[in-house]
Amino acid sequence: MTNHADQTASPSSFADGEAVLRLRGASLGFGERTLWSGLDLDVHAGEFIAVLGANGSGKSSLLKAILGQLPLTAGTAEFLGEPITRGNRRIGYVPQQKLADDGVPLRAQDLVGLGVDGHRWGIPLPSRTRRAAVDELIRDVHAEPYRRSPLSTLSGGEQQRLRVGQALAGGPRLLLCDEPLLSLDLAYQYTISELVDASRRAHRLGVLFVTHDINPVLSMVDRVLYLAGGRVRVGTPEQVLRSGVLSELYGSPVDVIRTHGRIVVVGTPDDHHPAHHEGAGHAGEGSPRR
Repeated sequence: MTNHADQTASPSSFADGEAVLRLRGASLGFGERTLWSGLDLDVHAGEFIAVLGANGSGKSSLLKAILGQLPLTAGTAEFLGEPITRGNRRIGYVPQQKLADDGVPLRAQDLVGLGVDGHRWGIPLPSRTRRAAVDELIRDVHAEPYRRSPLSTLSGGEQQRLRVGQALAGGPRLLLCDEPLLSLDLAYQYTISELVDASRRAHRLGVLFVTHDINPVLSMVDRVLYLAGGRVRVGTPEQVLRSGVLSELYGSPVDVIRTHGRIVVVGTPDDHHPAHHEGAGHAGEGSPRR
């Protein structure tokens, strides 16, 4: 169990701005198991927070709680000053990269269009209004060259661009990204990271970005939320990603090495530790799936 002392204070440049998300004494668990507890966190407009931790530490579950899909075990969660409710269009969500199956009858622009009006029942949006909204989102994520291509022919990175566009369709104030770099090659990890960063700056979005590797977003991150062993730490990367801090969280020796502008973490009880998993997987920008 953690307490307020476990959370490192942050001199974030957004500390005086509007808090779009506020968690107080938040805890989440299943049965006898506590994923994390005592979390106090404000996410401010325009702030980029990386969420790190070993597999099973509750990173994705945190996003589900913010989406209203999981109830907190204790504490409170507010979005724009109101209690969290499920299905809030002002919270955008970018899921893990998952390739569309062959034969899926959707084009690139159709996927983005689902973000515009896929939630609606009854009378649809006028075609001109819908088309203008989709056009703007396609431009925002730089997907014009393949907007009419079948989804299943696009690379993983190209599909992730579209999912970012889909998440922006509701005019969100908060963007939740659940390991959006998973299985992308290194070049496209940086491309998607920069797209999220540009979007948060243009629209002053609060961002919670779950990732196993902080290096593609290290230059963009304002603060880090680290989850381990039911405990939490919040602070700048320099405050949290330190050998002493992570060793205390994990209860065993952990080394944090900074080399050539990268951070390498050695000794966490997770083969894919959160600051040094290259993620050089398949279906990057240059490898379309046919």
